[in-house]
Amino acid sequence: MSGIAGSVRRGRGRTEERNTAVNQQERPLTGTVALVAGATRGAGRAIAVELGRAGATVYATGRTTRTRVSEVGRSTETIEGTAELIDEAGGRGVAVPTDHLVPDQVRALVERIDADHGRLDVLVNDVWGGDHLLAFNQKVWEADLESGLRMLRLGVETHVITTHFAVPLLVRRPGGLLIEMTDGTTAYNGPRYREHFHYDLAKCAPLRMAFTLGEELKEKGCTAVALTPGFLRSEQMLDHFGVSEENWRDAIAAEPSFAIAESPLLVGRAAAALAGDPEVHRFNGSSLSSGGLAREYGFTDADGSQPDAWRYIPAFTADPGVDAADYR
Repeated sequence: MSGIAGSVRRGRGRTEERNTAVNQQERPLTGTVALVAGATRGAGRAIAVELGRAGATVYATGRTTRTRVSEVGRSTETIEGTAELIDEAGGRGVAVPTDHLVPDQVRALVERIDADHGRLDVLVNDVWGGDHLLAFNQKVWEADLESGLRMLRLGVETHVITTHFAVPLLVRRPGGLLIEMTDGTTAYNGPRYREHFHYDLAKCAPLRMAFTLGEELKEKGCTAVALTPGFLRSEQMLDHFGVSEENWRDAIAAEPSFAIAESPLLVGRAAAALAGDPEVHRFNGSSLSSGGLAREYGFTDADGSQPDAWRYIPAFTADPGVDAADYR
């Protein structure tokens, strides 16, 4: 009997090994623990879902829940909804209501992750929620000061607070990845004014944060990068143009540069590719884009294209007749 039992155990062992190998191939982030701060909608939601699709356990945070709506005023997207999408994709979603401007809430969030897993492998700082405060074509002395300062709190202070509490858990093990989400690459934003003083500061700060964090994390064997989507067809942007994901091209007539627009899926796949890359440290401290990483890793948007907005926009500015298809 012992010989039979031993054979059975060895057979089970080989089966488990094969299952693990298949799981790692199909879901390379199995066993990975991620925190996506600001996962209610848009890029943050897509990143959380794609990390889950790759097998990760993802803590999705934000202020809008099924019982409370943030100042953004969109009740249709909630962190519970994001967690359910993560589960449906094959990962494990954990929705944790969190205001990342409140240190005690962020501390409690990280303590919960530590208690649950004792580790954090991926941190995505995607908190924003300042679009409703924007009024372009205003000089700094014309812009509403309270709105401008609120924008900086939402887009910069939240990232600083979250980093302060989460990084000690992230660096507990080598290989941790921190992604600072923003709008625009260093190459694009550096020589260009983003048409609003406070918005410019809010979106350039994460680029510098990724660089400085890269310097601080590298001695721990961890990596920090900045990541930007292109012209994002977020839920809010689609509503702005009065279109849906199915007929989004109808908005090109009103905004020709929308021809290069990408779905949130593209930047979600970009973040998942970075998280699953054992050589990701080669990007440490750098500024990356969804379009650039699509070419680097070979993934596409939902329609099979590889839109690269940050190459297209300067070309379009110089020549509005340029064909967006050449940049997809």
